[in-house]
Amino acid sequence: MKPLHQFLAILLLLSGGLVLQAKPKKKEGTKDPEANFEELWQTFHKRYAFFELREVDWKKQYETFRPKVTKETSDEELFRVLCEMLAPLKDGHVNLKARGAFKGKSNPEDKPFFHREFAKQRLIDDLFRLTEKNLVEKGFSEAKTTPNYLVMPDRTNWATCARTSSMAFPKKRPMPPSIGYSKDSPGWKLWSSDVRHNPGGTDAMLYCVAGRFADKERVGHHCRTKKGPGSDEFGPLETKMLKPLGKTQFTKPVVLLTSDAYFSTADVFAMVMKELPHIRIIGDHTNGICSNMFETKLPNGWRYTFTYQHYYSPEMVCFETKGIPVHDKVPNTKADLETGIDRALEVALTNLAKRT
Repeated sequence: MKPLHQFLAILLLLSGGLVLQAKPKKKEGTKDPEANFEELWQTFHKRYAFFELREVDWKKQYETFRPKVTKETSDEELFRVLCEMLAPLKDGHVNLKARGAFKGKSNPEDKPFFHREFAKQRLIDDLFRLTEKNLVEKGFSEAKTTPNYLVMPDRTNWATCARTSSMAFPKKRPMPPSIGYSKDSPGWKLWSSDVRHNPGGTDAMLYCVAGRFADKERVGHHCRTKKGPGSDEFGPLETKMLKPLGKTQFTKPVVLLTSDAYFSTADVFAMVMKELPHIRIIGDHTNGICSNMFETKLPNGWRYTFTYQHYYSPEMVCFETKGIPVHDKVPNTKADLETGIDRALEVALTNLAKRT
């Protein structure tokens, strides 16, 4: 491996998924359990996008669970029935939140491998502290915190370890247009972008970031929205273009570190970035819930969300449930904490060195 005297940057994006909110229902306020059951079932029937892919017979679910709800059903019993009906979807964008006298939260998604390995936030923090420690051992200085980045200068040149608060635009100030790479650092030769724990954000933000790496204008992704109960009742196909942004774009070798705890808009970010010829993805496949979430509420005030769109790559491939595949599969495990070596980072550094 060549000595890493070139420039390296680690970008850690932590956030929550984009949500489209529905207008309040006219019949808001009724606590009738039968009416609330019907409202949720009908909304999913008309707008949920992946019954076939997730192999769920939604009408059969109605036949199974509707008889369990009567006018005497309590809030707690209704919540349990709705959760059981939604469970087979195993969709990370399906959420149900009860509020009022009875409170409860539910999400039917199977826990990602990354979260099974790093089951507590403390362990996730330990992994990223290990990443920084490994970088320091390879010649990078201690991280210096700035409003948007953790800066880790190299002893020969310099590098950055940037963590933004979300993959959405900050509420109080716009995201700097030079995020990650600027005209003030023209000597950069290598870049590693670390997004192994990122639950999503906004499409606008992902294109803001991806545009800083775009070599030219190209198709970013396609999308269509579920409009009715039929499996083919979708709106027209919409196409989002990826365009170079800023006065300077980084088009030299880039590695993107991912995991299956990389959700939603983050899935789409990986899909868009993978189209660029200088990008190589290392780690584990992303989670595979690419659509934005549709959020609305039941008449009794309970809020719920679901997937209502199909997202496609430029080649019209849908990665829902599968996630965006990697070039080199190197999932992190708890054993990394014991050995003191971030294996995914090691492979990323080796790959970058080979591409200089």
